[in-house]
Amino acid sequence: MVAFTARAHTNIALLKYWGKVDQQLIIPTTTSISLTLDEFYTETTVEFDPALPNDQITLDQQPLKEKDRHKISIFLNLIRTQAQINTFARVQSVNHVPTAAGLASSASAFAALAGAGSAAAGLNLSQADLSRLARQGSGSASRSIFGGFVQWDRGTDHQTSVAHPLQENVDWPIQLLTVIVSDQPKKINSRGGMQNAMQNSPFYQNWVERSNGLVKPMQTAINQHDLATLGTIAEQNALEMHAQNMVANPPFFYLTDISWQIINLVQDLRQSGLQVYATMDAGPNVKIISHPDDTPTIKSALFKILPEISIQVATPGPGLTVWQNGAAHA
Repeated sequence: MVAFTARAHTNIALLKYWGKVDQQLIIPTTTSISLTLDEFYTETTVEFDPALPNDQITLDQQPLKEKDRHKISIFLNLIRTQAQINTFARVQSVNHVPTAAGLASSASAFAALAGAGSAAAGLNLSQADLSRLARQGSGSASRSIFGGFVQWDRGTDHQTSVAHPLQENVDWPIQLLTVIVSDQPKKINSRGGMQNAMQNSPFYQNWVERSNGLVKPMQTAINQHDLATLGTIAEQNALEMHAQNMVANPPFFYLTDISWQIINLVQDLRQSGLQVYATMDAGPNVKIISHPDDTPTIKSALFKILPEISIQVATPGPGLTVWQNGAAHA
C-alpha cells in the first residue's frame, strides 16, 4: 500500500483539559480552548505492508519500547477497523518537540498518526472525524487537527466530543515564549496526573465548573483580539489546574522552584505595565503569552535571573497537513 506522511503541530491549552469522564473514549470533564503553535511539530509516515509480521514503529529513528509500541498498535487498530484491513504498518515518526516534558508532544504525535495512518489505510476522513480519531490516542491531539485558536467541546459521547476551529488564521499579534525548565520526561505522566487530581482533589469539581464557565469569556477575548483578558483567564485557569494537584491526597507537583521563579517574574513584569501572562501544562516548563514587541524585554528579564535558561519563541501555527510520499508538498 502507499505511504503517506502527515505533519501536525503542538498546541497550548488556554483553557485546560485535566480529567476524563470516559477513559477509553477520552471524553473530558471540561471544554478546552487552545492555540496551535507553528514551531513545535511532529512528522509521521505510515505505510501498511502485507509483508510485515507486526507493527514496526520508530520515533526519531529509534524503535519504541514495548509499552509505547503497544499503545500505538492499539491506536492503529482503530484505523484498521474503520478501513476493514488487518495489515500491519510501518510507522516512522520524527518529533520536533521535547518528548513528555509538558510541551504537548502527544498532541502533535497522535494528530499526525491519525492523519498519515488514515490516509495510508485508504480512508478519507473529514477534519471532524480526524479530530475524533486523534482524541482516542491523546485528548489534546483532537485540537492539533486544526490551526490557530481551537475549541474541543467536552461532549457526552464519541460523536459530540470533538474539536473545531475558532479562528484558524490568527491575524493579530500574539505569541508564546516557551521557557524550557526541563526537556526530560515527567515523573508522573499526564494521564496519571489528571486521574489523581480528579479522584483525590477535594476541589476538583469546583475547578470543572469554573473552567467550563470561562469558555464564553475566552471566546469573546479571542474574537475581540483582547490579549489582556485572554492572558488573565489563561493564567488563572492554569494555576487553578495545578492547585488541584497540590491539594490532592497524596499531593503531587509538576512545577519546580525555577517554574515559580518564572511565574513570579511574569507577574512582576505585568505590574510594570507589560501584557505578559503565564500558563503551564503538565510539566515544569512555563509558557509566556505576550505581544511580539515585548520579546526583547521579557527575554532580558528572564536571562537576568536565569542566565542559562532556554527560551523558544512560538507563534500561531497551522492545522494538520497530509501528503502522499513522492508527491509534491509545500
